[in-house]
Amino acid sequence: MFHATTILAYKGKNGSVIGGDGQVSFGNTVLKGNATKIRKLLDGKILAGFAGSTADAFNLFDMFERILEGTKGNLLKAAIEFSKEWRKDKYLRKLEAMMLVLDREHIFLLSGTGDVVEPEDGKIAAIGSGGNYALSAARALDKFGSLDEENLVKESLKIAGEICIYTNTNIKTYALWDEK
Repeated sequence: MFHATTILAYKGKNGSVIGGDGQVSFGNTVLKGNATKIRKLLDGKILAGFAGSTADAFNLFDMFERILEGTKGNLLKAAIEFSKEWRKDKYLRKLEAMMLVLDREHIFLLSGTGDVVEPEDGKIAAIGSGGNYALSAARALDKFGSLDEENLVKESLKIAGEICIYTNTNIKTYALWDEK
């Protein structure tokens, strides 16, 4: 069984950030330690992350970006349309995969079962093997810390990487910042 990556998305006061670790595991073996499963889409206006196998990620990222372009960058419309298409596809809907997508307005968790979930707090979501660890750390750092958005994501992923055997601390992030 493949276990792959941890993705965390955070929408703060000054910016939106997505981050992911780099580990891809097969059973008790690390296949790769520096995988990248986050992307900037639509000329950097949308951030996306994927938990699942890498080959599937490329297909889903491409499909989502095509739909995003068709909605002229409307993330809500694109997320709903993408989830419909993902669910309809007999092959893709069987994937054990999830995506996080965000901009400065919205953050959504997407799945092949048709889920389009906006987090209850509207600002923190996580997926993947260490997702719950990263989510817990991010909520605590958001509530009690004073980190900027990017450092909150990095530190939360580091904590997940110290707990989850399927997550490492080789962290990459992308951010969207408000213009000053």
